Amino acid sequence: MEKEQISSGNIIDFKVLNRILEFVKPYRGRFYFLIVLTLLLGVLTPIRPLLIQYTLDRDVANGDYTGMVQVMLIIFGLLIIQSVFQYIHTYISGRIGQYVIRDIRIKLYKHLVGFRLKFFDRTPIGRLVTRTISDVEALADVFSEGLAALAGDLLQIIFILAFMFYTDWRLALVSLSTIPLMLLSTYIFKEKIKVTFNDVRNAVANLNSFVQEHLTGMYIVQIFGSEKRELEKFKEINKEHRAAHLKSVLYYSIYFPVAEIIAAMGIGLLVWYGAKGVISADTGITIGTLTAFIMYIQMFFRPIRMIADRYNTLQMGIVSSSRIMNLLDSAEHIANNGTRSLDELKGKVEFEHVWFAYNDPEYVLKDINLKIQPGETVALVGATGAGKSSIINLLNRFYEIKRGTIKVDDVDIAEIELSSLRSHIGVVLQDVFLFSSTIRYNITLGNPDVTDEMIMNAADLVGARKFIDRLPGGLNYNVMERGATLSVGQRQLLSFIRAMVYDPKILVLDEATSSVDHETEEMIQVAIEKMMSNRTSIVIAHRLSTIQKANTIIVLDKGEIKEQGKHEDLLSQDGYYAHLHKMQYKEVV
Repeated sequence: MEKEQISSGNIIDFKVLNRILEFVKPYRGRFYFLIVLTLLLGVLTPIRPLLIQYTLDRDVANGDYTGMVQVMLIIFGLLIIQSVFQYIHTYISGRIGQYVIRDIRIKLYKHLVGFRLKFFDRTPIGRLVTRTISDVEALADVFSEGLAALAGDLLQIIFILAFMFYTDWRLALVSLSTIPLMLLSTYIFKEKIKVTFNDVRNAVANLNSFVQEHLTGMYIVQIFGSEKRELEKFKEINKEHRAAHLKSVLYYSIYFPVAEIIAAMGIGLLVWYGAKGVISADTGITIGTLTAFIMYIQMFFRPIRMIADRYNTLQMGIVSSSRIMNLLDSAEHIANNGTRSLDELKGKVEFEHVWFAYNDPEYVLKDINLKIQPGETVALVGATGAGKSSIINLLNRFYEIKRGTIKVDDVDIAEIELSSLRSHIGVVLQDVFLFSSTIRYNITLGNPDVTDEMIMNAADLVGARKFIDRLPGGLNYNVMERGATLSVGQRQLLSFIRAMVYDPKILVLDEATSSVDHETEEMIQVAIEKMMSNRTSIVIAHRLSTIQKANTIIVLDKGEIKEQGKHEDLLSQDGYYAHLHKMQYKEVV
């Protein structure tokens, strides 16, 4: 499994930050109110030391008990107001964050479901899970603990500085003498934690990819007895994840004690210089001024210590946002510029000189020409990798052709609105995917226009009503993840119902009976004949016995059409098809 590496770049990428703020626009009223609250909190915090200085120098010094009580009541009232403002600030910032990540997650998921399948072929699902869950979740902290809190800390520092210099510029300079050391340690910590955070995010993405991939493929892991080997791989990835986190723990454990020592040094210098001033009496420094400055310096160093942590939180959001925005900017969608809608489809299909490659220049289809008339049944046969499934993938526009034209009812499929095209094509695959939900949901996929009556009519058509009626709850029966509680044949029958409930004009059967036993196959074969009645049908099958009645059999080899015709005619030619038929007959014998 290829490991993902991500670089964060600068601590604040303003382009990414602006992209995030675009999602705040629907909530701009609350956001502006949040800014006002941030300003108010910045002003309220340094008022308390000023009031304490006032009451010490005036009321306490003069023995005015009443005046002191009044000031204490004012301070108490300010604390209550500040607590209320802080509560509202925290609540609103968190609420905005949750609304924003909800909107981003919806937009991201909507963006992802429209990607061409080629993107999912080359992108580990675990990484996409990291994008839509972990990375988006990190954005919530940008609002609740990052951006708003950082702005509040900076404003608080500015107001505290203003009050300090207004009160006594000499004590202010002494108090701030250790600031260079604090800024240097904060900068070093910020840089170290930024690199560490990148390592953590890389490790999380790699861990998610590994776990998702191996849980999905656990059947293969156990078949080949590879549990111990895969466990060792997991331990190695988990070790990298742990090491990245331990680095951040190390930096935190060093930084905060150092910050406390530097803050204590500042307070010590302040007390030493201020006490001398108080004793001298002619300096104008009072006990109230000194007490206020001790409070100021404690208030001042607290946000400075926290700024590094705020930067870290903001960095998390910026890096995660950058990854999300890169995904949102990915031009991986199939161009859906078609404007035509297929209301009345007859079912004529044409491939004209079609060339296609999953990876250039390795063409899997080479100059394919075929014409299927409405109501005809065409069978595609050939060895694995011949290009059979690629033909139906192109018909549904899951992938884009390189050259040539594909037409439905004489209309280029590129001119047809994508959902309209696919709504007329029913597809039954060999590997049936079922969601962890009810039978009803797995047939309708949440489409409210599909009624239970339509489901049961389709079930009658494919002979699946009896097995559905026997299940506890019928259509409400939960099939569990990937249909684990159903047999292979039952899952295949559900896929038949899923395709037929929309009454498609074009039916595609991609080796639809290869996974079922012969008894179930015989039952399904009857249903298939009913399904294909009055429909254009394209059948891919390894079992040649199931396609002998097809109007045309097309033999593919290495992406080229080698032969085409009816069963008897192709046997008489003693070519590719005859050879395949003999091989299967030999296997049966």
